[in-house]
Amino acid sequence: MKLGTRRAGQPGPPDGGHGQPGPPRPPQQNGAVPGERGKQDKSVKRGNWGNQIEFVLTSVGYAVGLGNVWRFPYLCYRNGGGAFMFPYFIMLVFCGIPLFFMELSFGQFASQGCLGVWRVSPMFKGVGYGMMVVSTYIGIYYNVVICIAFYYFFVSMTRVLPWTYCSNAWNTHDCVGVLDGNLSSHAALNITRLLNATQKRTSPSEEYWRRYVLDLSDDIGNLGEVRLPLLGCLGVSWVVVFLCLIKGVKSSGKVVYFTATFPYLVLTILFVRGITLEGALTGIMYYLTPQWDKILNAKVWGDAASQIFYSLGCAWGGLITMASYNKFHNNCYRDSIIISITNCATSVYAGFVIFSILGFMANHLGVDVSKVADHGPGLAFVAYPEALTLLPISPLWSILFFFMLILLGLGTQFCLLETLVTAIVDEVGNEWIIRRKTFVTLAVAVAGFLLGIPLTTQAGIYWLLLMDNYAASFSLVIISCIMCVAIMYIYGHHNYFKDIEMMLGFPPPLFFQICWRFISPAIIF
Repeated sequence: MKLGTRRAGQPGPPDGGHGQPGPPRPPQQNGAVPGERGKQDKSVKRGNWGNQIEFVLTSVGYAVGLGNVWRFPYLCYRNGGGAFMFPYFIMLVFCGIPLFFMELSFGQFASQGCLGVWRVSPMFKGVGYGMMVVSTYIGIYYNVVICIAFYYFFVSMTRVLPWTYCSNAWNTHDCVGVLDGNLSSHAALNITRLLNATQKRTSPSEEYWRRYVLDLSDDIGNLGEVRLPLLGCLGVSWVVVFLCLIKGVKSSGKVVYFTATFPYLVLTILFVRGITLEGALTGIMYYLTPQWDKILNAKVWGDAASQIFYSLGCAWGGLITMASYNKFHNNCYRDSIIISITNCATSVYAGFVIFSILGFMANHLGVDVSKVADHGPGLAFVAYPEALTLLPISPLWSILFFFMLILLGLGTQFCLLETLVTAIVDEVGNEWIIRRKTFVTLAVAVAGFLLGIPLTTQAGIYWLLLMDNYAASFSLVIISCIMCVAIMYIYGHHNYFKDIEMMLGFPPPLFFQICWRFISPAIIF
């Protein structure tokens, strides 16, 4: 089946008479073209977004996730500060945005999920299954991270944050809190010497995380018990995701008005608070100061490429799925530019928020910023929460921070679940399953909850980090490379460029044609 061959009920090319395609006519407002009824621009059978803002906000929520807050700032400072921005933006321009546009246009033209689109070349349908596997892996552990954020959000509703002092039952003699009036008798040195000595201090936030929240086991093979508070929060997380997707894009499209925009308000509040603190400038300079000697390191370029793939969500299948609910003549070229730039700008902005607070904490302790900087769960649930205990009204800032993490995670999780549901429904394709899509969503959500239970055990964090490091890394590179080759050289670049011209009213710009055919595959390979 050619990509240009559309299913019954889907919009076709502009008709030049006697069934022969005529010259493309420019799209008008809302994707309609002259002489064509509005409903021809829609997919009545599958449904569409309520309006284009819903698609843009959903895609922004999908692309802007936890990685923007807990991964990018750390990669930036570790790989040369401001110097890391150069390879990062090179990868964005020559690889990220072109692949983002390719996936959006691919899904929008075919009006199919990540499996159905490969009717263009059935021999490459395995790429679609690969996207489903990646989305499944990520969806399982991503919601566990969200459930931990839910847990911290709930326990922050108190007058004193539980990880502020070392006087709790789970603390050890090595615990030294920055606000403790009396240091442990086991630690006769002051805080600064403890931090710089070989005997590294254990913070109350770290002990709360490892010894109370996780009750961490000593080995990945020793699962231990299920942590019931985390299991309950995991159930809450999956219920929220299911309820927001109960009517597919028609319900999730309304939710994203809040989930995709409110994190920016919280980021701005935290940024304004952060830059007014003593030592904030030191942290920001640590984040931005370029170390140009690192730019020649191949690992720096590798980290830049992996962050672009991970952050934009390329090769996960979500972009194809979200675009498949667009109207046929929607300007996905414009959308791809807006969403990609918004995502990367958010990453840079989040770095200011994170390092202003970490700079304040380092100043308070009298140590270098590198001593308090961290990434992943270590940043979200240890370093940053400890820094928040130093602020007046610390529970308020903690509630805002973890609520922001919840919303960032949910925006991505919505699309991961919808990717799997859409692929299943489109693959079966009959009226019976389309009418029962809600039950498919429920079944996938229940399966995700059950598969996430092992990650709430005492060894769960080991498995979570294992999945995070390997589920969406090299596999994304392989999937993207095969997709480029399949579309450009098997289906044919001339056919694909004509399809885009039929859909948008203009062919893809020359820059994107060159990137798709040569530059992007070469960079990926």
